[in-house]
Amino acid sequence: MNFDPYFVRPRQKIDLRNWEPDDTHAWKGSDKAVTELADLTAKLESLQEQLYCESKHRLLVVLQGMDTSGKDGVIRKVFEGVNPQGVRVASFKVPTPIELAHDYLWRVHSQTPGKGEMVIFNRSHYEDVLAVRVHNLVPENVWKKRYNQINEFERLLVEEGTTVLKFYLHISRDEQKERLLERIETPEKNWKFNPGDLEERKLWPEYMAAYEDVLNRTSTEWAPWYLVPADKKWFRNVLISSVIVETLKGFDMKYPTPEEDLAPYAARLRAGE
Repeated sequence: MNFDPYFVRPRQKIDLRNWEPDDTHAWKGSDKAVTELADLTAKLESLQEQLYCESKHRLLVVLQGMDTSGKDGVIRKVFEGVNPQGVRVASFKVPTPIELAHDYLWRVHSQTPGKGEMVIFNRSHYEDVLAVRVHNLVPENVWKKRYNQINEFERLLVEEGTTVLKFYLHISRDEQKERLLERIETPEKNWKFNPGDLEERKLWPEYMAAYEDVLNRTSTEWAPWYLVPADKKWFRNVLISSVIVETLKGFDMKYPTPEEDLAPYAARLRAGE
């Protein structure tokens, strides 16, 4: 899959009005997507095992997007075959009093991956230039400084050996409406509906402006963004899976070799021990 069109180049000027949330032109069609995703899932499972066994690399996957854009769906579908020993999901909700007593990145840094680990951020430190900005939780002169602070924080992670992949799930307002209605009208999905989502929906223009600034100011050489059309779930999943698999392949990982010859141990087992 050619995912280059969705790569946000550093210093590229993004206008979200020019990006179609239902775009699927980089793929042949949904009829083959199920097979392709299954193949990618198998590859990801194998590569993640190598990542864990080799224990040299770290991978951080950041998922951001409006409510219903599919962050939970990506975690279920894209990562369903991975070994939970080497994969964690970190979700960032409203900060606790202890977290608020520290700088805004304090709670984030402790959740970043160690060697051999893959961590998925379901929302992230970007909430501090998104929801915080839209709801005026801190003054403008405070949140405006955070773009550069976040860039330098991610630069630190990368220089210390972490690869950072950031995905903005771009959903349309009409598609969000349909997904919210589905949560209300499907009993098995009622638990997912939050009346507060309707209040957030009223702030759609403000959120789009905030996301544009995030993409324009924090897609860097060391931690770029991918702008993922999210109206079609199958396309969203294939695109994200493709990027992660190709990134892991680039690590050129190998299973660790034993420090001693294992043949004698096999011989002893065959002999009846």
